[in-house]
Amino acid sequence: MRAVEISKPGGPDVLLSVRREIPVPAAGQVLIRLAYAGVNRPDALQRAGLYNPPPDASDLPGLEGAGEIAALGEGVSGWSEGDRVTALFPGGAYAEYALTDARHALPVPGDMALDRAAALCETYFTVWSNVFMRGGLKAGERFLVHGGSSGIGTTAIQLAHHFGARVFATAGSDEKCAACRALGAEVAINYRDRDFVAHMQGEGGANLILDMVGGEYIPRNLKSLADDGRLVQIAFLQGPKVQLNLVQLMTRRLTITGSTLRPQSALAKARIADALRSEVWPLLEAGRIGPVMDSEFALEEAAAAHARMESSAHIGKIVLKI
Repeated sequence: MRAVEISKPGGPDVLLSVRREIPVPAAGQVLIRLAYAGVNRPDALQRAGLYNPPPDASDLPGLEGAGEIAALGEGVSGWSEGDRVTALFPGGAYAEYALTDARHALPVPGDMALDRAAALCETYFTVWSNVFMRGGLKAGERFLVHGGSSGIGTTAIQLAHHFGARVFATAGSDEKCAACRALGAEVAINYRDRDFVAHMQGEGGANLILDMVGGEYIPRNLKSLADDGRLVQIAFLQGPKVQLNLVQLMTRRLTITGSTLRPQSALAKARIADALRSEVWPLLEAGRIGPVMDSEFALEEAAAAHARMESSAHIGKIVLKI
């Protein structure tokens, strides 16, 4: 099969087209013939040598994709060869075929095209587990998401708005802010010329913040929270280390939490998939929410796709056509 591998840690140019043997599904796994794969920030971190795959996962990048089931491992039920699926992968989706736990695959919603379906799992698993399961967002609460025009951000805005939260977002241009408002953000703050801390304090503070920036945003996020507010951290684009005065956590009863998706157990990811299937997939099938698509590249143009993502010029999701 055709695949793209990381030849050595480095920039986008270390992604090389190669030929690999088609993997064989073990018990409980499905082999998926991929039509498209999603491109995500963790792929770039793995490429840079900063985010190693689990010991039992493929060394190839790629955490999500969509296509058809090509083969079933022993003991798999509920799926048949030829079923159209979108799936979360532990790695390996930058290829014509990839393996995943059968419980981490979901049916393509309705008649959704496979390029859009490939852009679902990494972001929807991440947002649902962190905003709703871990963060406990409720209708009527004030929700702030940073990076509102990213794949995570566009997903979080739509889901939070649909489930009745008041949504606020930050983004780096007027065009991106307009995209956030079109998706359901009540206010979109261009962080280059407006202070999100002052705005959220004027709103009474955020009940929940989803942050992927880290660094100097962390103390600013705490100032932006309402009493009893929750900060959910899912990445650190500006670094994981910062000096904090934690007295405010006690006096204002704040919560700092967070998670990464890839290292979680297969059972934990299966539980997220089950929740998505019952709570979110009907919304996707009805067209009430959906992935925001930025651009498409051929599999062999994975380096260009990574360069596009790391430029932060994109709005929504980038996919590779397999």
